Amino acid sequence: MTAIIATSPPVIIDRQSSATWEDYLHRVENPQSELERVFFNCGVMWIEDIGNEGINHSRFNKLLTMILYSWFVKQGDVKFDLLGGCVLEKPTDRGAAPDEVVYIGGNAPRYQSGESRRVDLNKWRVPDLAVEIADTTLASDLDEKKQLYLTLEVPEYWVVDVRGKRVLAFRLVDGKYQECIESVALIGLSIELLDRTLERMDDDNGNVAMWFAAQIKNLPVKLVE
Repeated sequence: MTAIIATSPPVIIDRQSSATWEDYLHRVENPQSELERVFFNCGVMWIEDIGNEGINHSRFNKLLTMILYSWFVKQGDVKFDLLGGCVLEKPTDRGAAPDEVVYIGGNAPRYQSGESRRVDLNKWRVPDLAVEIADTTLASDLDEKKQLYLTLEVPEYWVVDVRGKRVLAFRLVDGKYQECIESVALIGLSIELLDRTLERMDDDNGNVAMWFAAQIKNLPVKLVE
């Protein structure tokens, strides 16, 4: 496995180890800043303030969207939904705010008037993939948030390490996350190809996305069962 060295500055501005679900809801619904992201895991609540989205976070985040789009176009007639920055909740136990979630094969959440704008996982299924873009949040993404997505039973979790230009991918196996070398959600996509794609990010991200599309052009199509 790849050694992890977290050198990013801390971004957690508040932490409560005995918070209630009501505490969490109050903070989510009454943020002290538009830049806050609130996480809750069985009584532990922490708030991140990542500041205005930096150039690197934005570039890698948009690249990820283009990569995912290129992949699904290659697959053909596959239903998919990409939800960026959408809050996932398992009332009254857990709440998370990933950078990106991916639903494959239909039955993605739909908003109805009068309901919460957050995704209630008691009503909707968990996403097939959750992603965090780690520019200043690598330590938390590989520790607390990884554990949170594990307890939410998200079957695949990626951490896009902006500074290391790599993807750390984990799949759910027997109740634990194991690092994987090929995506489970995006069948046939190797993590090594994602790493080689990120290594090209000295170039414009649109050009990098086109390079990725060219690499998968001749790959066999492996549809979701």
